[in-house]
Amino acid sequence: MPLPEESTLLRIFIGEADEIHGRPLYEAIVARARVLHMAGATVLRGPPGLGRSSMQDLPVVIEIVDADDKIGAFISEASALASTSMGSRASLRPPF
Repeated sequence: MPLPEESTLLRIFIGEADEIHGRPLYEAIVARARVLHMAGATVLRGPPGLGRSSMQDLPVVIEIVDADDKIGAFISEASALASTSMGSRASLRPPF
């Protein structure tokens, strides 16, 4: 799906062990993004870091890119799936 000229990046921070209905949470979030025809989604698994459970549960970042209005609508979808996660939102602009 082509990106709008001015896009928004949504980052969702979860743990690798997070699940919903017996399925990895990152899979459920990306599947929902696919159903909603979001422009792009990437899952990044991080190395151990600092934090409450960082050695047992590796960090996972899900990045989703699309128009700002579609990202805004997707946030409520993602919140329903990942109620204890954190997220950030940033504007993306050309030239890249």
